[in-house]
Amino acid sequence: MNPSSSRPSVLFVCVHNAGRSQMAAAFLTHLGEGRIEVRSAGSAPADAVNPAVVEAMAEVGIDISAQIPKILTVDAVQASDVVITMGCGDACPVFPGKKYLDWKLDDPAGQGLESVRRIRDQIEARVRELLGP
Repeated sequence: MNPSSSRPSVLFVCVHNAGRSQMAAAFLTHLGEGRIEVRSAGSAPADAVNPAVVEAMAEVGIDISAQIPKILTVDAVQASDVVITMGCGDACPVFPGKKYLDWKLDDPAGQGLESVRRIRDQIEARVRELLGP
């Protein structure tokens, strides 16, 4: 448990923090109903969240249009109980005592809405699995 919080904390990391990690963080925030502290970051953040990702999330009733890609920091990793990476490779720092999961998911960058929907649905299923019954 994070000493500064009574809630478990999860950090989602991808390269640009413009697609996969934003969707995962939004789903966990929405489905976790405040029980989990949620962060997302990127090893090389983009200037903005992918518009197709924003549109795909809006289709399921989750508005991420105000989200801004954030840089991955050592502090964010240290403050998290679980770190879930999505294709950031060696750019993700590893600290003892943290639980790490690597979700192999296609990058929605440059993909059409149909592909982004498929990735969105895969992420939602994984987040639901993470939350358990």
